Amino acid sequence: MNTNNKLQAVLFDVDGTLADTEQDGHRLAFNAAFQQFGLDWNWDIELYGELLQVTGGKERIRFYMEQYAPAMLNKSDLTVWIASLHKTKTSYFEALMEAGNIPLRPGVARLMQELRQEKIKIAIATTTTMENVTALLKSTLGEESIGWFDVIGAGDIVPLKKPAPDIYQWVLNQLNLAAHQCIAIEDSENGLKSALAAKLPTLITVSGYTRSQNFSGAITVLSDLGEPSQPFEEIKGTHSEKKWVDYKFLNDLISQ
Repeated sequence: MNTNNKLQAVLFDVDGTLADTEQDGHRLAFNAAFQQFGLDWNWDIELYGELLQVTGGKERIRFYMEQYAPAMLNKSDLTVWIASLHKTKTSYFEALMEAGNIPLRPGVARLMQELRQEKIKIAIATTTTMENVTALLKSTLGEESIGWFDVIGAGDIVPLKKPAPDIYQWVLNQLNLAAHQCIAIEDSENGLKSALAAKLPTLITVSGYTRSQNFSGAITVLSDLGEPSQPFEEIKGTHSEKKWVDYKFLNDLISQ
């Protein structure tokens, strides 16, 4: 094994990867915000799946308006209005989180704890807002969990959202590590494109909305991270003996 390739850091996406936040979190929060703003918009499960092709909440609102409410694009303060609508949505999302309605996906908490014990850096690279990241971590892993991460790259910290590589490049730069020393964990095609463009080996754990997407280029595609008592399903496999993802599993993946 080339020791230069030894795993130094794991970079986690958030929505769909840490928790299945999209369908029963963000979507409901958008609809609550629309109602508060007196809009008759309703993003049902199928429509929201289509809108997820656009990364970033403010970008998603604008795209929806272009497709379904073009007359509203003439608002003089459109950018400010969209930002205000999105901020309201974020507060609804945080309330859903605080109520404990959105659990972490299998294996996430266990893997983070193991990586910390192994002194492997953990980081977040997401297009969701810092408020959303903080709300999810606090509600599932406790107040102190924010401090577990060596770097958190979130929201508008870079101008271009995934599938552009900017957020991953920013996180790698902050970690002061090369891409080949790290692995990204993602759940979507846009996320995979972003990570691959930053030259990161990438493991996919599919979520409800992303199962049928194109994951060519991923190092492996799994149902989830698995638990010793709840093995993952290999979708595009490494044919590993082990059926849950741990430090050794990830290190072996990038050392092949």
